[in-house]
Amino acid sequence: MQEFIQRFLEGMANTTWLEYISVVSGIASVWYSRKENILVYPVGLINTTIYIYLSFKYHLLGEASVNFYYTVMSIYGWILWIKKDQQQQQVVNIKFSTTKEWIYQLLFLFAFYLLIFISLTYLKKGFATGAIPWADALASSTAFTGMWLMAKKKVESWYWWIATNICSVPLYFVKGLVFTSVYYFILLIIAFWGLSEWRRKAIKLKNDG
Repeated sequence: MQEFIQRFLEGMANTTWLEYISVVSGIASVWYSRKENILVYPVGLINTTIYIYLSFKYHLLGEASVNFYYTVMSIYGWILWIKKDQQQQQVVNIKFSTTKEWIYQLLFLFAFYLLIFISLTYLKKGFATGAIPWADALASSTAFTGMWLMAKKKVESWYWWIATNICSVPLYFVKGLVFTSVYYFILLIIAFWGLSEWRRKAIKLKNDG
């Protein structure tokens, strides 16, 4: 416990201003997501661009790919969330996934896990010696799935965010990014909150329909 506390204090002391900005913007982005507020995307873009740089710096290549993907999907989600029909009603609303969509999610997750795991295992031999293939691939593939579903306002996106945050807390701590590890712990708490709110909205929409 004493060693853990010492590593935590050292990690916090070594936290850069870039990491602080990224963490604050990331928390704000997830908060806006929970509230179904469009600001989730512009604020989130600040977070993702900084973490692309940090992930490369600390040999978290899977996370770098995730944040690049986040950047692209943030633009895609931004477009979907503001899109309206002829009656000026939102085209995309919070809903539960169908059985067919669940199958697609699992296939999507499995495909990206294999791709990232195999890639990192190969890169670990030379370029990214500090990589942890299985952990990085798990955190990355669940995040890929969560971001895709969030753009489509699926309640299940929060299940994948929860899985991502659980994986990321120890992963970043081991890498020395202690403040980021704390950040993912905070996101984990918000994710449970977001899941509850989106479930409530989806049930209300289903009953009203």
